[in-house]
Parts: sequence; C-alpha cells; structure tokens
Amino acid sequence: MLLNKVIEKDNLDKTNAWPFVEAKKLLRERKSFITKKGKIILQTGYGPSGLPHIGTFGEVARTSMMVNALRQLTDTPTEIITFSDDMDGLRKVPENVPNQELLNNNLHKPLTQVPDPFEKFSSFGEHNNEMLKDFLNKFNFEYNFQSSSVLYKGGFFNPTLQIILENYQGIMDIILPTLGKERQKTYSPFLPISPDTGKVLEIPVLEILKEKSKIIFDNNGKKLEVSILDGNCKLQWKVDWAMRWYALDVDFEMYGKDLIESAILSSRIIKLIGKTNPSGFAYELFLDERGEKISKSKGNGITIDQWLEYASPESLSLYMYQNPKRAKKLYKEIVPKTVDEYLDLIEKAKNQNELQLLMNPVWHVHNGLIPKEDTIMSFSMLLNLVETSNADSKELLWKFVKKYKKNLLEKEHPIFDNLIGYAIKYFNDVIKLKKKYKTPNASEKVALEALVKSLGGCNDKMLPEDIQTLIYSTGKENGYTENLRDWFKLIYEVVFGDENGPRMGFFISFFGVNETKELIKEKIK
Repeated sequence: MLLNKVIEKDNLDKTNAWPFVEAKKLLRERKSFITKKGKIILQTGYGPSGLPHIGTFGEVARTSMMVNALRQLTDTPTEIITFSDDMDGLRKVPENVPNQELLNNNLHKPLTQVPDPFEKFSSFGEHNNEMLKDFLNKFNFEYNFQSSSVLYKGGFFNPTLQIILENYQGIMDIILPTLGKERQKTYSPFLPISPDTGKVLEIPVLEILKEKSKIIFDNNGKKLEVSILDGNCKLQWKVDWAMRWYALDVDFEMYGKDLIESAILSSRIIKLIGKTNPSGFAYELFLDERGEKISKSKGNGITIDQWLEYASPESLSLYMYQNPKRAKKLYKEIVPKTVDEYLDLIEKAKNQNELQLLMNPVWHVHNGLIPKEDTIMSFSMLLNLVETSNADSKELLWKFVKKYKKNLLEKEHPIFDNLIGYAIKYFNDVIKLKKKYKTPNASEKVALEALVKSLGGCNDKMLPEDIQTLIYSTGKENGYTENLRDWFKLIYEVVFGDENGPRMGFFISFFGVNETKELIKEKIK
C-alpha cells in the first residue's frame, strides 16, 4: 500500500501520534534483530473459539496503522502475521451459534476437529478462520494468515518444541509459582491430544523422554506415551505464545490489557529458550453498553457486520485509532458520534500542515491519502432528515437533499452517498425503536406556537445563524430566559422524539422554513 508522499524527517521526529511512537520504540528495541534478518514481523492473534468480533479487527487495524508509520520511518520490509490458535480445545459452547448440542458433544477437542455448526466448512475452527479472512480482505489489509493446526501438524513448530522440551524444568520453575497448589500438581506445558477421544487433555507428566521427543503422561491411572511433535501435543497458552514468538521470529505484538501478566510470563520463557521477547503494546478492552467486556461467546456489544451496515469501514478504523489505551464502550449508539468525528476530521485536514496531519487520525485511517470531499451535513443531521422527510430509500432522500442543494452530484460525493444509505438503515433499526415524542403542556404549546409564528417572518434565503438567533429570541420571550437549553430540549423532544437534536438554524435552512412550520404544527396538534 503506497503513501501519497514522503514526510519530512523533522516532522516524523516531532509527531507523537501513537502509531509513530510505537513504531519508533519497536525500531529502537529490536534494531539488532531487524538488521540481522532484514525484515520486521508483527503478529496479531485470534482465538477462533467464537465468531470474529470487533476487538479482533481492532488488533489488525491498529497493527496495520503501525506498519504505515514504519514505512515512513524505514525501508525495511514489514509483514503482519495473523495467527489463529485453532488447535486450542473448545472450552465452552458460544451462545450465538446454532447446533449447540453438536458443539457440546465435541467439547475439549481442537477447534479444527470440532464439526462446523453452520455446516459450511470442515470444522468450526475453519469456519471462523474463513470468516476472519473474508472480513480482513474487505478492508484490504495486508497480512499473512497462519493456522496453529497447520504449523503444529506440518512440523514447522517441531524444532522449537524440542527446545521447549529441553528447557522443561526451567519453564516449570517460571509457571508453577503463579498457580494454585492443586493446579501445580497436574500442570504440564504440554497437552497431549487423546488418541482415543481426540480431546486436548490436561493431565500430569510421569516421565520425560527427551532423546525420543516423547512424554509419558498419567491418563487417569493409565500410562499414555505421546510424541511432542507433529501435532500430537500442543502447548499450554503462555508457553505456546512464547514458542510462537520464537518460531515465527516476531518483533512486535499488541494485546489486550487482560493479557499483560501472560505477556510477562511468555517473555520470561522466550528468554529462557534463547531469544528476546518482541516489543509489546497493551491496549484497553472494549465494553458493551453495560460496561461488560465484549465476548466472542456472548456476542454482546456491536458486531463487525452491524457496524458496516450502519457506517463506513473508515469510521470503524477511526474508532480503533482513538485512545487505544483507554477502555471504550462499543455499542450501536456509538456509531453516529464516530461518523461525525470522521467527517469533522476530514474537514480539518484541508487546512492542516504536515505535522498537524500526522496527528489527525484520518491520516492513519487513510494511510496518508485523506479524501478531499466537502461535507454536506453531519450524520446526526442526516438522521433527523430521514425522520422528517419520511424517506425510505437512497433515491428519495437524495431527491429531498437536492431540493435544497440543487447543484449536488452523487458521483462527486461518494462519502455522502454512502452516508445516505447508512442513515436510513440506522434510523429504522436503532433510532426509530427508541423514539419517545413529548406531548407539550399548555405553556409549552404556547411557546412552540410562538416559534411557528416567528418562523413566518423567515424565508429560505436567510442565513442559518440568523434563524438560530430568532429561535433564541422566541425562547427568551416565552419563559426560557434563564435556561435556553430547556427551550431547545423541548423542541427536540416534541419534534424529534429525543433530548438532543441538530442545530436548528442549520436544520431549518436545509429542511425549509414552511416545511419546519408544518412539522411543528403536526407535532403539537
């Protein structure tokens, strides 16, 4: 992916946009390793025990933003490995998939050995992997997908697994102090795959046969002798993470705040077996509207597909860019605010110098190629327009918009054209269901009737600011001198069924003076 131009070194040195900060840190910490291999490898991890969610996308999007920064800082080639831990055992049945009984009957088997409940692929793991790849491809991400099952069974991990076995006791000395007394008795870094049931077993070790690359386990009183190679065993999570870093020679990986302790232990393990841990970046977690962590198995929050029904991929990327080290709520009502921020940042970019552009999130969203399109109106305003115009298709809403903005051409406004479709969908799916229109009392009705009368002295050629001033004056003259906020809240609740709404002067200048008068009259009948 090409950048539009080379940024001046002085500006690269000065910017404190987080992708550049982290890229510089990576180049500093891994300088000798990167120079030796002539490549920078960044990894993102995915556990396909449930359908891909926005957190998964966020990891790839943010890592891609770092790659964009790296390409301004160095000529060294970069690669993002998107790794799927699909040999992990299915621990619980996700709530948001069909055929629950089928999955329940295959608990603890590697995800690539669990039948696909959607009956589309050879396994549940493969189904979720393909969903992830399809999604990442829609965003044109550059990545190298790697499957845990393929690398274990194909022998790629064999040399590193033997190193892990050679350092078995050292790894136990790192992990055991972090476990409870009962867990210490049964813990093993290696998890054998049962030759009888196909399940991933968590059973104690009886004997290590290093020269044969085998382990003898205690399987409920029976000896189970298993090779650690070729996918006959997999590693426990923290050891597996370190092994992956070692085998794939990873230079950077970001991870959720909940994995900080795991990252510390995995870093100690990779140092024990002979390499230095990659640079890391711990991001805060995504929460749903109740403040609960978003979970693949629960399917809470907003899904990737839902966001893309209501807003552009670029708006989702913007949401991922902003404040990665702050916990963020992620649900449907977040969408309009994020879209409006996106439009506002595009407008600001038009008058920014190079250093300011590097601090503008849309530079990172668009990899330096920021759209030049002029903003016609905010997404919030467009949502109000969907309601007041009763438009139920893009064609109808475009006709309504062109009634007041006659010179607009769809082909010159692709962002706005898409926005119209998103607004109709979002209004009908989300806003319409929550509308609560206020019935004004006697004094409130008098105030609104006074507003209709005041608008009688306006015309469609008046500036939005002048109309706004007239609305202020009407409010002051009708009992809202002390609190104009309550005046506008009244208008919004009666006209739009919400406590908040558009800047009325702008809305009226676009929607039309007579149309607004009729709209208010209709609402206060």
